Amino acid sequence: MIKAVFFDLDGTLADTAPDLAAALNQLLAEQGRSALPYEVIRPAVSLGGNAMIRLAFGIDEVTPEFNSFRQRFLEIYQSRLLDDTHLFPGMSQVLEILESKGIIWGVITNKPSWLTNPLMQKLGLYGRAKCIISGDTTENRKPHPAPMLYACEISETEPCSSLYIGDARRDIDAGRAAGMHTLIAEYGYIGKDEEPSQWRADGMISDPLGIIDWINNFHTDQ
Repeated sequence: MIKAVFFDLDGTLADTAPDLAAALNQLLAEQGRSALPYEVIRPAVSLGGNAMIRLAFGIDEVTPEFNSFRQRFLEIYQSRLLDDTHLFPGMSQVLEILESKGIIWGVITNKPSWLTNPLMQKLGLYGRAKCIISGDTTENRKPHPAPMLYACEISETEPCSSLYIGDARRDIDAGRAAGMHTLIAEYGYIGKDEEPSQWRADGMISDPLGIIDWINNFHTDQ
């Protein structure tokens, strides 16, 4: 039986790309550069801040300006954390259904806690989540299984009865390494050149309500 459901945050639980894209384009404007189209930025969101800076400026982490650009990007993003961010359509209903079934849920993200916690509070979910594991909660981040195992520990659930949902390969790799069941959120920030069918997840969902269908089928099949 699935007793716990854990979500990636960006691109799975919440649609944060509009605010992240706006922050990145503001940084580009500050540096006298042209804005990038939203559809170009969106697939990079789940890969994190470093990937977004690499995309915007064509530089890598060894470039002297990289860290200052990344820090300024995060400062801008923090200032507009929930201007255009919202739960994906159907996600509120999913959380209500999970709670009504007695299935606990939480968040496991690589986003730093100083951004994760305020965002969860603004979304009205901070007190409802059984656990919120950020990128700086454990020594290692996804794709390492440590955050997943810690989520199970503090939620008092076993990985084999847990489901993790994400939209990046590292999400699925981390979940599988921890012994969790995994689902790919196809509605998230997956690039056209990626092949999620090769990630070896237990399933793929095209919208949040697919989570409930998968759980119901899983329980029926056992």
